Amino acid sequence: MGQKAFKRKKLVISDGLPCFNGLVAADIIHGSLSKNGKELHQYEAAFHWVDTMIGNVKNSIKGTYHAIREKHIPRYFGEFCFRFNYRFRIEDIFNTLIKCGTKSPPMPEKLLTLAEARW
Repeated sequence: MGQKAFKRKKLVISDGLPCFNGLVAADIIHGSLSKNGKELHQYEAAFHWVDTMIGNVKNSIKGTYHAIREKHIPRYFGEFCFRFNYRFRIEDIFNTLIKCGTKSPPMPEKLLTLAEARW
């Protein structure tokens, strides 16, 4: 891939939230589809799976944990990703966890219970 591929402008289509306003400053073309009015059908078609995935993550976290702590969010998402990636191979989950556990070096409990420092 040549340098030309990196110099082309990128296009991001979002739901129009104000948090995407910085894209223009970053030299990115920003298009938005509103959740209301005549663009609703286009929005639903473009963001159906995004909205579905966000809903699944929220329901999974709410249904599993009694209290959500911001410092543990990377771990919640990591667990969700693992379960999502194995959703059609349920019989492989246990064996994969055992393999990961046996390949991991010993770790003190203090390190296991620390929150992610980079979050």
